[in-house]
Amino acid sequence: MSLSQSLQQKLLQKLSPQQIQLMKLLQVPTANLEERIKEELEENPALEVSEDGHDEYDDNLKDEFESGDEEFEAEGSADEYDNLDLSEYINEGDDEVGDYKLRDENYPEADEGKVIPIRVETSFHEMLLDQLGMMDLDERARKMAEQIVGSIDDDGYLRRELSSIADDLAFRQNVVASEIEIEAMIKKIQQFDPPGICARNLKECLILQLNRRLKEGKEVELALQVMEKYFDEFTKKHYEKIQRGLNLSDDQLKAVITQIIKLNPKPGGNIGSVNKAESYVVPDFFIFNNAGKLELTLNSKNAPDLRISEGYRDMIKDYEKGAKKDKRQKEAVLFIKQKIDSAKWFIDMIKQRQQTLIGTMQSIMNYQEEFFLTGDETTLKPMILKDIAEMTGLDISTVSRVANSKFVQTEFGTYRLKFFFSESLSTDSGEEVSTREVKKILSNLIEAEDKRKPLSDEQLTDMLQEKGYNIARRTVAKYREQLNLPVARLRKQL
Repeated sequence: MSLSQSLQQKLLQKLSPQQIQLMKLLQVPTANLEERIKEELEENPALEVSEDGHDEYDDNLKDEFESGDEEFEAEGSADEYDNLDLSEYINEGDDEVGDYKLRDENYPEADEGKVIPIRVETSFHEMLLDQLGMMDLDERARKMAEQIVGSIDDDGYLRRELSSIADDLAFRQNVVASEIEIEAMIKKIQQFDPPGICARNLKECLILQLNRRLKEGKEVELALQVMEKYFDEFTKKHYEKIQRGLNLSDDQLKAVITQIIKLNPKPGGNIGSVNKAESYVVPDFFIFNNAGKLELTLNSKNAPDLRISEGYRDMIKDYEKGAKKDKRQKEAVLFIKQKIDSAKWFIDMIKQRQQTLIGTMQSIMNYQEEFFLTGDETTLKPMILKDIAEMTGLDISTVSRVANSKFVQTEFGTYRLKFFFSESLSTDSGEEVSTREVKKILSNLIEAEDKRKPLSDEQLTDMLQEKGYNIARRTVAKYREQLNLPVARLRKQL
């Protein structure tokens, strides 16, 4: 168990059950909240969605209550039955507990509806099996081919060894096949679409794609030679060795590079099931710039208006009016009371979730106001979880849960909340600036560099120091890596 997991467990041990449930609800994204509420509705018949002119009524339970044909199992004692105070359960006006829908009706364009789109498409492996179905194979060969296709990863690569595939065929399909036979079948599957499929490594994947394009001209032939003979040199951008080895001019090398960068390093990566795994980002918050004044709204599209079932409330009213109250009826009304308590508790948790979210986002918006007005990342202030925790009065762990799983939509794009958190760095003047500001400037410097002579980390450090940022070369290297930018040699272009 990691240290962070251990600390989380210790924290949860100190929280009340209500606080633990709130923490769990805070982690649920807006896109998944509807499912969580649906689960609660299914488990608790006393909780229902408010709909105009329609009250959800549990007739079966009412029949049980009135007829007394079956026993209810209740946890209460006889004293509880005799001393039931049901006044709070039959009072009108309790529906207000569901008033947590905080979307601003002034911005109807932000309401994306309650239905999350679901893609309907053929998965990557289904597409391969469809192509396999068009091959004329006997039963043994088809089992072999299906085993190979089933072993292909979602990105299109076959990473299992021939010996492992042979073992799988023997134990799972009762087919004994040699590695030579398996290799021959792999060659056939490599002719499937998309080009490059069923390759064992990147080099083979690119070569398979180039072989399909040989008719396109001399440049493709040269690119194929580079991949077959100088793959390592190409990946390390040792272009001089390639030019000497194949006697290429600068123009020919540029043409070769152009052909190679057109290839797809992950031929299965844009098809079917992989796309289904992509998450549709549903913003939890919307920030609008209304004539220089920021306005924050909370997206509650997956949180329907919840209320206590009128049917359950009516059953308690009937009990109160009745003269004869036997044990069976008392057990039933205690069961109803427990369900109503649970429903009220869940509605209260939803309200607390909404209030915590809006309070946290309001503090972040106020702290980073200049960014939300301009969209300029260099205006972001240094901000850590403790800063927002102190502003909101919340625990740091609560702020962390909100920041890690929530998104805000602005006129400049949609951002994860943790994007706005960063450590500070001192300038020559002693001013504290956000490390995100430094990363943005570093990114701009690399973007504007001469790609024929890219800037080294030492040069980047000097340029940042000239701008007044006190930063070490190893810190520049760390920020560059966090930005997914390679070293100078690998950024070089002809």
